[in-house]
Amino acid sequence: MKLPDKLLLSVAPNSDASKESFIGALLVRAGKLTPAQVNQVLQGQKDSGLLFGDEAIRLGFVRPRDVEQALARQFEYPHLIAGQSKVRREVVAAYSPLSAEVETFRAIRGQLMASWFASRDDRKAIAITSPTRGDGRSYVAANLAVVFAQLGERTLLIDADMRNPRQHDLFGMSNAVGLSSVLSGRAGAEAIVKLEDLVDLWLLPSGPKPPNPGDLVGRGAFSMQMQHAERTYDVVIVDTPAADVGGDAQSVARSTRGALIVVRKDRTRLEVVQSLTERFCSAGIDVVGAVLNDL
Repeated sequence: MKLPDKLLLSVAPNSDASKESFIGALLVRAGKLTPAQVNQVLQGQKDSGLLFGDEAIRLGFVRPRDVEQALARQFEYPHLIAGQSKVRREVVAAYSPLSAEVETFRAIRGQLMASWFASRDDRKAIAITSPTRGDGRSYVAANLAVVFAQLGERTLLIDADMRNPRQHDLFGMSNAVGLSSVLSGRAGAEAIVKLEDLVDLWLLPSGPKPPNPGDLVGRGAFSMQMQHAERTYDVVIVDTPAADVGGDAQSVARSTRGALIVVRKDRTRLEVVQSLTERFCSAGIDVVGAVLNDL
C-alpha cells in the first residue's frame, strides 16, 4: 500500500535505545530465553555489535518472530499470534505491528490526526469509502482502527456496509446482531463488541442484511448513533459500502462529516475519484485525502 505524495509523512518508529535492555527480560518471561542465554547474548553483543534481538537470533536461541513479539510488548503495541486468534491475517496491524506495511498505516493515522481529528474538538469520526468493491476499503478501515487502538485511543470500528459486510469476518466474530439491529430498534449498546485481544478496540458489525440498507443509514437514527459514538469513543472509523452501489456511502459520510477514499492501483480511474470527490464536497462532506492501495 502506498500513500499519494501529498499525504506522505516522515513517521519513524519509537527508537528509544534505553528500552532495549528490557528485551532480554521480556524473552525470559515469555519462556524464549533462559537467564544463562541472556548472559551469552550480552557477551556476544560486545564482539558483534548487534542489537540484543539480532544477536539472540544469530546464536540460534530465538526466532525473528520471538523478537518481534517482544518488541511489540516493549513498545506497548499489543498484537496477536498467528494460530491463536480468529482474527484474519489480513488485519496485519494486529499481527505484525513492526512491519513496513503497518508503518504505512501509522503514517495515515498521523496524517488523519493532524489534518482531521485535531482540527476541531468535535471531529472524532471518519468514513472510509471507495469508488467500487474490491478496492481494499474494509482492509484499510480494519487496520486503521487497530493502529488507532494501539496508540491508546478508545476506538470504535463500525461496519456500515450492510450490503456486503466484511468486518465481522475479518475479526472472526458473529454478525447475528449489529448496526442493522440497532437502527431497526431490535438491539442496543450490547451490539457493540469489545475485542478483548486488542486493547482499546470495539466493533459494531453490520448485523443481518436488511432489505433497505440505504434507508437505514439515511435516517436520523443513524446520525444519532454517530453522535453517541463520538461522545463515547476517542476515534470512530466507519466502513461504508462502495460508492457505486447506491447512496449509502454518501449518507454515512454526511454523518461523519469527513471521508477518506481508498483507490486501487492500476484499477481505479482518476475521473471516477474526481467525480466521487465532487459529489461528496457538494453534499458538505470533507474529503480528507486518498489512499492508494497497491496490494
